[in-house]
Amino acid sequence: MNILVINSGSSSLKYQLFNMPVPSPISSGLVERIGIEGSYIKHIVFKGTEKFIIEKTAFIADHGEGLKQVLALLSEGELAVIATPDDINAVGHRVVHGGENFSGPTLITAEVKDQIKKLFSLAPLHNPVNLKCIEVAEETFTKASQVAIFDTAFHQSIPQQAFRYAIPEQYYKEEGIRVYGFHGTSHKYVSEQAVQWLDKKESKLISIHLGNGCSITAIRNGKSVDTSMGFGPLSGLMMGTRSGDIDPSVIFHLIEHAGYSLNQLSTLFNKESGLLGVGGSSDMRDIRKLAASGDEQAILALELYAYRIKKFIGAYAAILNGMDAIIFTAGVGENDRDMRETVCDELAYLGIEMDKEANQKYNGGIMDVSVSNSKVKILIIPTNEEYEIASQCYRLMQM
Repeated sequence: MNILVINSGSSSLKYQLFNMPVPSPISSGLVERIGIEGSYIKHIVFKGTEKFIIEKTAFIADHGEGLKQVLALLSEGELAVIATPDDINAVGHRVVHGGENFSGPTLITAEVKDQIKKLFSLAPLHNPVNLKCIEVAEETFTKASQVAIFDTAFHQSIPQQAFRYAIPEQYYKEEGIRVYGFHGTSHKYVSEQAVQWLDKKESKLISIHLGNGCSITAIRNGKSVDTSMGFGPLSGLMMGTRSGDIDPSVIFHLIEHAGYSLNQLSTLFNKESGLLGVGGSSDMRDIRKLAASGDEQAILALELYAYRIKKFIGAYAAILNGMDAIIFTAGVGENDRDMRETVCDELAYLGIEMDKEANQKYNGGIMDVSVSNSKVKILIIPTNEEYEIASQCYRLMQM
């Protein structure tokens, strides 16, 4: 069964084509820096033991344009892996916000699309581009089943004392205002990998997903018990363009004293803050270059970014009453050696002690970069949301 997985982030689009149940993809790729100068496509085709790579640099204005280019790479030229769009049996879409309506893989219908659209305001950087990719895929793969995998599903196990806000109950019952959590597909995948690696089903883990969007999750015995993102994916850690946690009084102040509209506030906190707002770019690699040149705002951005992660590690260590491992994953978590080191520095009191030499040498795969006697393992685990999405789609299609 050919399953194409589309994983669209706020400024990126990852994809993989699987012939399920075979776990290795036929093709995969990444579109980076969507809507940012220096947009880039890397397309990979796997044939036996050989790997063929196509790389393109061109400005890509939005996710719809990026996906159209991906579909052309899959179906055209000498490295085409499908003859026609009808070769695709199902398309699995990562959708960020499902509210309380969806707790598992879901066949996409007009009603499901309406629900995704109703949640635009809660995930303004993601749900609109998720829906756009669904619509482009429906137009292209007319015979394929379209399946939504919701980021919120993994966090349905969070207990009430963690998902409720301290506001009158009517706002939860009538408006659904609660913690939903996000990046669930990634946290689920890497935590399962960690359990296998540790050979310890009853485990206490802290999963740290650091990409353009960032979240951290406390996981006990394979189930999410708390997570940093809440009602929408704006809260918690500092991110590429999102502020993370901020005192609500700031919002009141900007409305009352600076005349900000709700749209202006949404744009400010979702699209103009985080690394971009403090350091001048939403891309960590750009921030690193600026910091290396002595740019004080970029240096501050790095300090703020690491500080927030440390705070949540301490909080979740308390909630879990200890931990067996922390996990770094996603673009920054897997590739920024210096950020991992900064986060883990001075956490020995929690049993977290990094082997800095091993950390600097990391070059892929699952790796423990803690010292041999560290009470807590420091694991780097590449996330594979695409395979997790394909697996859930495949199971759904078998029912």
